[in-house]
Amino acid sequence: MAVNLTPQYHEAEAEFKRAQTAEERLACLQKMWKEVPKHKASEKLQAELKKKISATREEMEDRQHKGGKKAGLSHKVPKQGAGQVILVGPPNAGKSRLLTRLTRATPEVAPYPFTTREPHVGMMDWEDVKVQLIDTPPITADFLEGYLSSMVRTADAALLIVDLADDDGLFTAQAVLDRLAQAKTVLVGRNPDAIDDFSIEYVRTLLVANKIDADGAADRLDILREMFADRFPVHVISAEHGTGLEELRTAVYQFLNVIRVYTKKPGKPADLTSPFTVPEGSTLIELATHVHRDFEEKLKSARAWGTGVFDGQSVPRDHVLHDKDVVELHG
Repeated sequence: MAVNLTPQYHEAEAEFKRAQTAEERLACLQKMWKEVPKHKASEKLQAELKKKISATREEMEDRQHKGGKKAGLSHKVPKQGAGQVILVGPPNAGKSRLLTRLTRATPEVAPYPFTTREPHVGMMDWEDVKVQLIDTPPITADFLEGYLSSMVRTADAALLIVDLADDDGLFTAQAVLDRLAQAKTVLVGRNPDAIDDFSIEYVRTLLVANKIDADGAADRLDILREMFADRFPVHVISAEHGTGLEELRTAVYQFLNVIRVYTKKPGKPADLTSPFTVPEGSTLIELATHVHRDFEEKLKSARAWGTGVFDGQSVPRDHVLHDKDVVELHG
């Protein structure tokens, strides 16, 4: 299914390439977004435009902070691995404990509120790839670290951790959603079909119901599903006892909508130890620029092994890749 972009889209894209300022680029990107047909074939383009809009808006905000008299505390975590997933939730929901169970990170874990005062990063293994997880300070109706909404906005996905051991856990989770929404950061199970307010950033989110082993947790889970199941995918775990963690690993990776592609040198076997990860629907040339930026201009030919091709078949630059494909690039 073709995207079928309108002449107005192409006109806005041309204006974007000529834009000199962040404000001009943002205006062009917003025009492009409005002109993109909203269907399955355009999902990848929609995601790319959202990232560009978010990055441009962040550039404008950074410039405003630098121009002010005093900038607040800032935490920026460079993205690594197959994707960046940020953990958010109310106090004592178990975010830090979950990070220690899924990664080798060692944040302080204690049974009192606000143990986490700054972000902690860990790398989660899933088969032969890694996913970056970030534990963050708790959010309440009255408290949100000034830098935190920006971190959530730029992440590839979020995990909203809900405490099933607390009668108020469902309401404190809703308070997290409301507080982030006040900062124009809206957690959603899936991106909306249309966006009218470009100051709002929608962040795809899995809801993680933690402490299923606690007394009364099953009853609270029933209520949670009534409140949230139509808004978010729900995954039930006990971070403390390991229940549901392997299923959660898989769900987190799959939620990123990426594929693994392996590379090989001519005459040698493929390197099956460290795949490149690219968005689903990526083409050969998009992978090639991940391998080396010069390939965008200098790629001469390529061969592929995997889905939809015979072994070693020559493929064009716009060949669509699939999970676990192997490619051989010739510059």
